[in-house]
Amino acid sequence: METPVYLFTGFLESGKTMFIQDTLEDERFNSGEKTLLLVCEEGEEEFDESRFSGHNVTIKVLDGEEDLTEDNLAKWQSESGAVRVMVEYNGMWMLQSFYDSMPDGWIPYQNMLFFDTGTFLSYNANMRSLVVDKLKDCDVCVFNRVPDGFDTMQLHKVVRAITRRSDIIYESVDGKVTPDETEDPLPFDVNASVIEIADRDFALFYRDITEEMKKYKGKTVKFKGLAATDSKFPARTCVIGRHIMTCCAADITYCGLVSKLADGLKVENGAWYNVTAAVEVRFSRLYGKIGPVFNVKELVPAEAPEEQVATFY
Repeated sequence: METPVYLFTGFLESGKTMFIQDTLEDERFNSGEKTLLLVCEEGEEEFDESRFSGHNVTIKVLDGEEDLTEDNLAKWQSESGAVRVMVEYNGMWMLQSFYDSMPDGWIPYQNMLFFDTGTFLSYNANMRSLVVDKLKDCDVCVFNRVPDGFDTMQLHKVVRAITRRSDIIYESVDGKVTPDETEDPLPFDVNASVIEIADRDFALFYRDITEEMKKYKGKTVKFKGLAATDSKFPARTCVIGRHIMTCCAADITYCGLVSKLADGLKVENGAWYNVTAAVEVRFSRLYGKIGPVFNVKELVPAEAPEEQVATFY
């Protein structure tokens, strides 16, 4: 049986507790289901259980990140009889720690991220890896306490440099909620007969094709990439991509896409190529799920680009 998990992330005093409190007071959401609320940090605000609708919530306060184990989470769910889980997550913990600890059947349903507008830019400048960690997987990003006249574009740019799929919401000091409706055109034409990706735009292309793969289905793309091969790969299959830096040198990762080579084409591991390929969306064993697969039609050896590590900037 699946257990829906609702994640609420962000740093201290970002508004997580108040939002969860309001949500559990709302009978439209909390209409009788037994709920396990995992609290991974304690701020100035405390939950008032007497106001929860249905009085069916079990709160478990974790002492530290070491409490995040599969056995603990399964035990607390069993003891509470919960059919769903809400998590007020500690902004100083990496999200992967929680994902690695989820028992079988726990399915992330929604990830909401909260920031205090007054401290966000400082966190982004000084703890960027933690900001990126929370942003890259969130469904909704809420900026609280936005001052009158504040230029929200600087917030928008930080979010969109990391993810294009997250909705962005601004809540002013007086409680007025405004959705971010800014459109961000891609630096390449996805409707062209051949979508040509400049070296500087590969990171944006990689993020977009992995987040909105159906948009590229059946399209032809052309880009420069670094090939990776392995004897365990299926015949005529390789991975082609680039090293991408999200926030700092420590998080540079090779980000490649499964590529099926046409008859007669061969690649050398670690070599650069100008690639022309048709995009297919299907299951691949190398992904372990459905993903974009390049059917490579043309492969021309190339010089490495001037900037071999792609970025979102």
